[in-house]
Amino acid sequence: MTAVDGGAGGGRVQMQFDDNSLLPQLFGERDEHLGRIERQLGVSLVSRGNRVAISGPSARTDVARTTLAALYDRLKRGLEVDSGAVDAALRLATDRTGRRGAELWGESDEIRTRKRRISARSANQAVYIRALRERELVFGLGPAGTGKTYLAVATAVDMMMSGAVERIVLSRPAVEAGERLGFLPGDLREKVDPYLRPLYDALYDMLPGEQVMKRLNSGEIEVAPLAFMRGRTLANAFVILDEAQNTTPVQMKMFLTRLGENARMAVTGDLSQIDLPPGAQCGLRDAVDTLTGIEGVAMIEFTEADVVRHPLVSRIVRAYDQRDRRAQAAPRAKKSDDRRS
Repeated sequence: MTAVDGGAGGGRVQMQFDDNSLLPQLFGERDEHLGRIERQLGVSLVSRGNRVAISGPSARTDVARTTLAALYDRLKRGLEVDSGAVDAALRLATDRTGRRGAELWGESDEIRTRKRRISARSANQAVYIRALRERELVFGLGPAGTGKTYLAVATAVDMMMSGAVERIVLSRPAVEAGERLGFLPGDLREKVDPYLRPLYDALYDMLPGEQVMKRLNSGEIEVAPLAFMRGRTLANAFVILDEAQNTTPVQMKMFLTRLGENARMAVTGDLSQIDLPPGAQCGLRDAVDTLTGIEGVAMIEFTEADVVRHPLVSRIVRAYDQRDRRAQAAPRAKKSDDRRS
């Protein structure tokens, strides 16, 4: 692949690709991937044979070139390119000014499981993946759709399959903070499964169904409500606490102190979605305040810009955040007016 700048302001670029067999996937059906890049960047992409001409504002043509180079390299490595991959490459190319091609998706940004290879889809996701591999305790904070839990489960599966840990323990607070399960119908598993279903879904996305069931039955993978963590020491394990914003400080401390030898922990949650009873203190917020800056602990904060679900999800998150900021600003403005009067 070659790229040649053209035009006085450097706003015209010609790219040439050496493997014609990859171009249908790179360009997309009826050039839909090129059209997606055009719409998001406000540039023009014209394909002729194995060449693409890019024109537009210089900074944006640079992002378009980096995006196409990264997607082409992804195809050469045997990975698929779909609309999600295009959006991810655009996001990464925009975030990582000055980086080119394959560097958008380095080996350290990729997770391999039995069913799929998963790449970071934002700069924050890349930082998160590296932290999950390198730190003993990682907090993933931010809105829905940013991959906090999914990437933690994927990293756990990757580390278990490679032998870095012997088992995976996945946990959630079951019903609000009190885990009041008694009133629900069925046996214990039937009571808690609905609250743990997102964790099962992630597992089935990483491993064949028979492997998930085999490892659940053998205890190599354990999915349990938070209350079941009390009194245990979890060694040689990758332990994940999901929906941690619905823990109390006592529950959070109990969970964090389960960390045993050769163990990793990931704690994920969204501080804007707390379902605790009125007046109850949030264990996740308390932990963030207490443990920020502690050696071995990483705090990764995601924003609506990291949402990798349907584009509308990002706009929904942004709208709610704006509404909450306006609501918080209103009392301050009223107090200021009262003082002046």
